[in-house]
Amino acid sequence: MPSQTLQDAAERYLKLVADSRSENTHRTYAQAIRKFIAVLKKRNVEASKAAPAEITADWVGWYVAALKPLSPATESLFLTALVGFYEYLAAEEDAPINLTQVRSVLKRRQRKPAPRLPQFPREEVESVISYANAVASSASQDEKEHLRRLRDRAFILTLSDTGLRISEACRLTRGHVDWAEGRAIVIIKGGREAVVRFSERARSALKTYLNARAELDGGTGRALASLPIFARHDDGAGKKVLRLNTVGARDIVNKAVTGALGENAKGTITPHSFRHYFVTVVLRASGGNLKLAQELARHKNISITQRYAHLSDDDLDRGYHQIFNRRAGAKDD
Repeated sequence: MPSQTLQDAAERYLKLVADSRSENTHRTYAQAIRKFIAVLKKRNVEASKAAPAEITADWVGWYVAALKPLSPATESLFLTALVGFYEYLAAEEDAPINLTQVRSVLKRRQRKPAPRLPQFPREEVESVISYANAVASSASQDEKEHLRRLRDRAFILTLSDTGLRISEACRLTRGHVDWAEGRAIVIIKGGREAVVRFSERARSALKTYLNARAELDGGTGRALASLPIFARHDDGAGKKVLRLNTVGARDIVNKAVTGALGENAKGTITPHSFRHYFVTVVLRASGGNLKLAQELARHKNISITQRYAHLSDDDLDRGYHQIFNRRAGAKDD
């Protein structure tokens, strides 16, 4: 058995991904590489025995064939992870891989995901926001429950009124926010720095939550600027101020969605739905100003913002109903 196997290399690759990418990206890449290793096993290639130098472009073809039952979008994510692994092996493990051949195999065999319009259940999102406001305003004798309610409202308003992605919101610290200006400089997707602005209602909810947490924060002995904006308030955290992770953040959204809309609505509104809500609200309020929406949403390419434009065109809605409803109500000539 070689001292350095393909399995070893895969673990090193995933460690590199964990250190440099978001939790969600690492989770997806780990699933993709586990799937790749399982595909190899079915082809009588044991990753725990094979050396990285044995990898070939043909294995990509096996992998693509095994991904057919998945959606084109998931296939695309998994293949991105696999190409990254091949590139890592070539650069870091000195594996003799023909990357041009790998990309050629993908070009011939990979499906193209059909473009999807962004999800935008506006009324449902606003119902969730109203629910979070109502819960936070209700009394609770339990200190941790009180903090959770205030935190959950602040978190949901931050998602809806800043357009931050869930991982970006979880990484916010008290030191990031300029309270006087109502904005923060954060590291966003792709490692870029960006300015994020907070609405009055989001800022007010954050201040209420952090004021209620003041004694807990003061007891840590740490500089306030280093503490997370959104903290855990479960029994496991105790008196520590631990950063809310994305799993806990998703639970906040799911809890609010089911509370506002019922158990059957769970999963219909996700943390990313609030980003869609943010972009579309900006477009509606600005008369379809794509450049403004692009800058506020921090989209790298304006073509991403354009996907939302159809959702904000009230004139099209009015025009359609005026034409067809009027025709339906008119007498035949």
